[in-house]
Amino acid sequence: MVLHREKTRTMVLCAMFVVLIAAGAWIKIPVPVVPFTLQYLFTMLAGILLGGRRGALAVCAYLALGLAGLPIFAQGGGLSYLLQPSFGYLIGFAAGAFVTGTMARSGPVTFRRLLAANLVGLGVVYLFGMLYYYGICQALGTPIGFWPLFLYGFVLAVPGDLVLCVVGAVLGMRLLPGIAKERKA
Repeated sequence: MVLHREKTRTMVLCAMFVVLIAAGAWIKIPVPVVPFTLQYLFTMLAGILLGGRRGALAVCAYLALGLAGLPIFAQGGGLSYLLQPSFGYLIGFAAGAFVTGTMARSGPVTFRRLLAANLVGLGVVYLFGMLYYYGICQALGTPIGFWPLFLYGFVLAVPGDLVLCVVGAVLGMRLLPGIAKERKA
């Protein structure tokens, strides 16, 4: 009975993060040049609160629903989204959630550990995003140079995400004890 309750609880939490990530895609903060959404906040929290494997699973479920055609990405959905240069950042969300969750739970939970996990996860997101952006632009015949990619794909976008790393660490410190307490109940 306890195992069944734990599986149900995990499925509900994963589904909740799918919904939060989808909502985060539509919560846009207007900044010049690069759209700023709250997706990254919810993907890193999925990793922190669910653990690396389950956090990545929640992000993968979000990706599957978006690719199936539900308009839950920042600019819609469907298989054609694979041709969007920004799709690599979405793939990076899954890898980043895994890394963040794995690092966050690899020892005692401290603000410093959660912040470091968020920053490393953010690095993973940007690595996937920029590599995919470069590759898809080459494949589509619209090559982009390294410096424009670095400027638009990283420099202009990263300040807001750094703030989200701090917010995610603060929220993780507040929410993890409740998740752990609920797990023991």
